[in-house]
Amino acid sequence: MAVSTEPASAGSGNDRYTFAVIGDIPYGDAEIADFPNVISQINADPDVRFVDHLGDIKNGSSVCSDEYFRMIKSDFDQFKDPLVYTVGDNEWTDCHRANNGAYNPLERLAAVRKVFFPQPGRTLGQDSVRVTSQADQGYPEDVRYTRGGVGFAALHIVGSNNSMAPWTGNTAPTPEQAAEVLGRTAAVVQSIRDTFDAARRRHNKAVALLTQADMFDPTVTNPAFADYYAFQPIVRAIAEESATFRGPVYLFNGDSHVYNSDKPLDTGSTWLSFYGVTTAVPNLSRVTVDGSSNADDWLKVTIDPSSKQVLSWTRVPFTS
Repeated sequence: MAVSTEPASAGSGNDRYTFAVIGDIPYGDAEIADFPNVISQINADPDVRFVDHLGDIKNGSSVCSDEYFRMIKSDFDQFKDPLVYTVGDNEWTDCHRANNGAYNPLERLAAVRKVFFPQPGRTLGQDSVRVTSQADQGYPEDVRYTRGGVGFAALHIVGSNNSMAPWTGNTAPTPEQAAEVLGRTAAVVQSIRDTFDAARRRHNKAVALLTQADMFDPTVTNPAFADYYAFQPIVRAIAEESATFRGPVYLFNGDSHVYNSDKPLDTGSTWLSFYGVTTAVPNLSRVTVDGSSNADDWLKVTIDPSSKQVLSWTRVPFTS
């Protein structure tokens, strides 16, 4: 049973609703120093009523320390609007690297959950609100909510083959590593199906999924199954549910760092056969946010329930 279920009508109706999306930020000293200014800029936009961070709160070659986590959490606390943070790989999965501190990634994952999810079933940000959480299953970071007649799900899906890439000193995933991935993947698939089930019951206009990993990186022209196989059950669940949903479905992700908007499972896409998806999904749109050295803007997304597209967005340059 999920905990802290929000009212079904929260943020719903026919009014326009705007939220902000960022990801893969802050990377490096300059972005870390400027991150409070980024937050202030988003806070200053009177249209924004909710914020989503798609994970990777540090670059992949810096130390995954408790001190750093607490600093970013302090920054997150400055968001005036509710903030949903989707966990990325740089803050735990890749922390086995020597330049990350040679941590046990599972220990770092526990630290991330302790620091960033102190009140499971509630968002971060100063205007904290209730969301539906999988905390009772051990995944407080997987949350669902409804805003502007759209069903949202923040899903813990990370790069490095969803954390199946071998850790330093190993040639294959450890048993503990594989067990974590299997459990988390099952929880993600359940959350996806629960999100669509609720969207159908509530007659939501659209569904929006939020994740760190780019499972359809357009710069990878010949993807190796060994680098992507752990995403397969997730992609299939998204495809199956989207194909039977009457409205548009949006997938927001970070990870590949360059803005992109496409339909990754539309007719003719090579990702269909790669993931074993037998039915094209033309109503699924994917949006990648700028990040890393391209973290020069934030995504301003507006829900218009009267529009057939439902969601529209624009990239807003950082002014700092």
